[in-house]
Order: sequence, then structure tokens, then C-alpha cells
Amino acid sequence: MPSRDPLSDNQIEAALADLDGWTRDGDRVVKTYTFGDFREAVSFVVRVAFHCEAHNHHPELTNVYNRVTLAFNTHDAGDKITEMDLALARAIERFAWTSE
Repeated sequence: MPSRDPLSDNQIEAALADLDGWTRDGDRVVKTYTFGDFREAVSFVVRVAFHCEAHNHHPELTNVYNRVTLAFNTHDAGDKITEMDLALARAIERFAWTSE
């Protein structure tokens, strides 16, 4: 299981260099996905929800029509970015699809 210890700024920046479209927003890693329509966006939300529930780690999730924004940090680590957040971002990238 990935570590829940807070990462350094350098560790976070290095990891984000390999995560296309993911950025740092304070103490969160964030990405917005754009889909063809609302139905595609919601189906992505459901897939993310099941995946995150299986790992007992849950993002801040926002859906507006065809856009879904995910933001991760680890509550158990004082709401800081940990390897667990980055591991879930990588996992989501493996199954994410978009219309753009």
C-alpha cells in the first residue's frame, strides 16, 4: 500500500511531471477531465467512485455537465499530498477516457 506520509515539494513536482494534466493546487493534486456529454462524465464519476472506495481513499469530486474535476489529498496526513494520492491519480489515468 502506498505511503500516507506527506511528500516534499520536490517529490510532488517530480511525480506530477509524469502525470499528464495533473497539477498542484496548494495541498491537493487536481485534474479536470472533459467528456463528450453529461452521460460520459457521470459514468466516469461512477468508475472513479468504485475504484476509490476499493482503496478507501476518496477525492474531492465535482461534475458540471461534461467536466469532472478530481482533487486528492490525504486527510490522515493533515490534508497533505502523499504517495497514496499520486498512486490513485496514476490508476485513474490508466482507465480515464475523454472526448478531447
